[in-house]
Amino acid sequence: MAPREETPPNRQAPPAPHFNLIPVGLRVVTIQSAKLGHYVAMNAEGLLYSSPHFTAECRFKECVFENYYVLYASALYRQRRSGRAWYLGLDKEGRVMKGNRVKKTKAAAHFVPKLLEVAMYREPSLHSVPETSPSSPPAP
Repeated sequence: MAPREETPPNRQAPPAPHFNLIPVGLRVVTIQSAKLGHYVAMNAEGLLYSSPHFTAECRFKECVFENYYVLYASALYRQRRSGRAWYLGLDKEGRVMKGNRVKKTKAAAHFVPKLLEVAMYREPSLHSVPETSPSSPPAP
């Protein structure tokens, strides 16, 4: 077993990233980076990615677990056969886990939100997203 590396006393751990939780429906939120303004999204394979625009993949159902931890499940995707939700989760090294591998009873999916300040945001809308499909020529 390799020796455990420790942080020297004169170096501090890097600051934790800050995210804004923006309500977009009843018990549905979107998670936005406070620094870049990008949204956290989950694709059809269950992988998390950063999206500069708000899309349907950026919506997560917020569920308060019995021990006051909060879970975030994709509002768009779930298991096909069982119907089990895909949860946002981090492994013990802090790496993102695939949504279909995270169970709601595991510590990887439990988050504790911390209130830093209350801010009023304009609710993101799918109608304000620029269309990315190629424009068709006008009909004669």
